[in-house]
Parts: sequence; structure tokens; C-alpha cells
Amino acid sequence: MSNTQKFTFLFCPFLIITFLVNAQNKATFTLEDIVARAKAESPAALREETIRENRYWEYRLFRADYNPQLRLNGIFPQYQQAFNRVEQPDGTFAFVPVQQNLVDLELGLQQVISPTGGMLSVNSSTQRFDNFRPRPGSPQTLWSGVPVNIRLEQPIFAFNRFKWNRKLAPLQYEESKRDYVEGMEEVSQRAAQLFFSYLIAQVDLEIAEKNLVNTEEIYKIERGRYEIGTTFEDKLLQVELQVLQAKQARARARLDMETSALGLRSFIGINETTEISLILPDQIPELNVDVDRAIELAFQNRADALGFERRVIEADANVAQARGDRFQMDIRASYGYNNAALNWSDIYADPNTQALVNMTLSVPVLDWGRNKARMEVSKANKRLVEYTVQQDVINFEEEIFTRVKNFNMLKDRLEITKTSDQVADKRYEIARNRYLSGKVTITDLNIAQQEKDTNRKEFVNSLREYWTAYYYLRQLTLYDFLNDQLLYVPE
Repeated sequence: MSNTQKFTFLFCPFLIITFLVNAQNKATFTLEDIVARAKAESPAALREETIRENRYWEYRLFRADYNPQLRLNGIFPQYQQAFNRVEQPDGTFAFVPVQQNLVDLELGLQQVISPTGGMLSVNSSTQRFDNFRPRPGSPQTLWSGVPVNIRLEQPIFAFNRFKWNRKLAPLQYEESKRDYVEGMEEVSQRAAQLFFSYLIAQVDLEIAEKNLVNTEEIYKIERGRYEIGTTFEDKLLQVELQVLQAKQARARARLDMETSALGLRSFIGINETTEISLILPDQIPELNVDVDRAIELAFQNRADALGFERRVIEADANVAQARGDRFQMDIRASYGYNNAALNWSDIYADPNTQALVNMTLSVPVLDWGRNKARMEVSKANKRLVEYTVQQDVINFEEEIFTRVKNFNMLKDRLEITKTSDQVADKRYEIARNRYLSGKVTITDLNIAQQEKDTNRKEFVNSLREYWTAYYYLRQLTLYDFLNDQLLYVPE
């Protein structure tokens, strides 16, 4: 085997591996690919997922407040060793050494009474008292306990937060689920914007590279004409200047493309070594959005639509709280059995009946109009919320109306710019051929080239406006108009 054959045999695998690595670092994406990847892997999408999870557990916490709670409370232990001041029968004081320990445990099953805001509980408790310095003849350990006890704590005329939370929390949770879908659609819209920022830079680079090739070719032709004396030096210098300008334009386009690529990669999580190529989304669907249908979908699906109702309920709750804070009245009642004994088992032998009813009352006799002022403030705030919500509903409808009308008009503009791009491109080819045959001047060719580039960019910008408007309309209505399906489906 010759040295050339050995070198080829050893070097070919390296070339194959290099080709495969480079092929793996090139990726082509459509607009749908970029949007899908952003919703699956972007940090913004992960943030929305985390917010949704937090709202879910907040709702679970609310639900848990209305379920029975089994609680164990107590002191374990409470040890004391000190000299305590004890008053004697004659009024004097004596300092008596004390060495004691107390253990107090209570097990209770609690249940909220949400319609009234009260608390009902069934409890059982045990206490053990140890006196390590007993008097002669006194036991060292004493036991007491409540085998069973039923308690009721009921506020009267007070603000019932359980009642209002039952109205507000489900709405807030439903809002959070719709907020999540809206947040994901915002991610889609941002991905579409970054997609077109990179695509415009990609198109600009393609235009710059093509213009440089054409200008260099024209320069060769002009130089040949100059050498045979059919053109003048000023025209040759003009074309040479255009070549230099084309090189500068290509350098700027490359820099803009690298900057746009960095933003797109960081948003959707693509490796920096991956070369991205985007496909122009020039296939425009036959889509005409009905304004009334869009407004109906927005009120049906958007979180803001639920927010209007929630804000009014919150204002009502504030009025109810101001009314409940005028005075406090509570009823506490308990019924059960208790006992004391020297042994723990004797507590349950023959317990005694234990009953307690207690009512507390706190009513301001003279508050100089404080309660009335508090009530009037809450009522005024409620009216303000109602007026604000009415205006927000109008703004809500107007925004959707404007966006739908704008979207429907963008399609007509898109068709015009698409046709203009095709006409300008064809005109440039004709002007270029006529220039090569000597029938038009270099100035006419430059004008045709500028019109070609301008109309190409206008077409791509029209595509960007159309698709970003479409994704924004999806966010406003939570509806996929292309596939005719809801983006948010209530569970």
C-alpha cells in the first residue's frame, strides 16, 4: 500500500466524523417548531408551569380548611424548680421551695361550620401533675382528664371569612388555570417575535450576499468594458464603490443575524453551536375571524372575564367585613365529662358532667363616627370597583374588536406585499438582463435592485405582523382559529 493510500485510509474516517458532527449542528425550523419548542423547554414556559403549580397548592390549602382537622396539643413537659412566694393565713409571705412537673395533652377533632363561621370540636385530654416535694401524707402524682368534650365556638354578626372564601377561592383558582394558558400563549407570541427577528436578519443576509455576487459580476463586466473603451472610468469607480458597500452590508447583516440568533437560542434553549435555519411561513391560511365570535370566546375563556366577577365579590366581602367589625359578640359552649384521680385509669371510671356556656360582647358606645366612616369607605370602594369593572369590560371588548379588525386587514396587506415582491424580483431580472445587453444604465439597474430589496423586506415584515397578530389574537381569546379548537378546556 502506497503512502497516499495509507493517508487516505486514515484520513477518511476523520472527514466522515467531521461531516456528521457538522450535520448534527445544523437545524431547520418552521414557525410552528419554534413555538412548540418554546412552550416545552423555554425558561419562560417553565416559569408559567411553576406559577401554575403554586396556585394549585394554594387552592388545595383552601380546600383543606373545610375538612376535619385532627390535632394534638399539649405541654410535654413543664418542669419547675424554684422558690415561690406563698401568702400565709396571717397575710405574711413565705418563700417555699417548689419542684413540680406538668404534662398536659389534648387530642381534638375540629370541623369548620362554613355557613356560620363557627368551629365545632370533639376533644379528649389528660393531665399529669408531679410534686417532687409533697407534704407528708400527700400523693406525689395526680391525674385529671376529660374523657370526652364537645365544644362550639360561634361568632355572632361577625365577618365570615369561610363563607366568602368559598365564593372567591374557586374563582381565583379558575383564573389561575386560565392565566397559565394565557401565559403559554404569551410565550408563543414572544417566540414568534424572536422567530421573525432572526428570519428578517436571515433574509437580509441572503439579500446582501446575493447583491454582493451580482455587484461583483457587474464590476467585472464594467471593467471589461472600460478596458475596451466602451465605458468611462467614473462608471467603473461607481460600481467599485457599490462592491465595497455590498461587502459592508453583508458584514452588518451577519452581525445582526448573530445577535438575533443569540436571542432566539437563549429563549428556546438551543445549543450555541447549533446553526439555525428558518423556513419562511409564506403559506397564508384562508382565515377570517368574526368579531362577535372572538368577543364571545374571550368572555368564555379569558381569566379577565372571571376577574370582573371576582373583583365585585371582593368589594362585597370588604363591605361585609366592615359591617362585621362594628362590634364583636362570641358564644362559647362546651359539654362533656371530667374527673380527677390518683391513677390514670380511674379518670374514666365514673367521670362527672362538665358544662360551660360563655358569651363575650364588645360594643362601642361612643366611637365618634368611626364605624360609620368605615362602612361608608367600604361602600364607596365598592361603587368605585363596579364603575371600574364596567369600564374595563368596555375596554376588554374594544381591544378585541380592534385586534380582530386589524388582523383581518393584515391579510390584504400581505397579499399586496407578496405580489409586489414577485413583481419587483421579476423587474430586477429583466433590468439585469437588459443591462448585460447594454440597453439600460447602471443607475436603472441600481433602482431596480433597491426596489427588489425593499419589497422583499416589506413582504417579510408583513408576514411578521400577520403571524404575531395571529398569536396575540390567540392569547386574547384562548382559541386556535386555524384548528378551530379551544386552547383552554375547563376540567
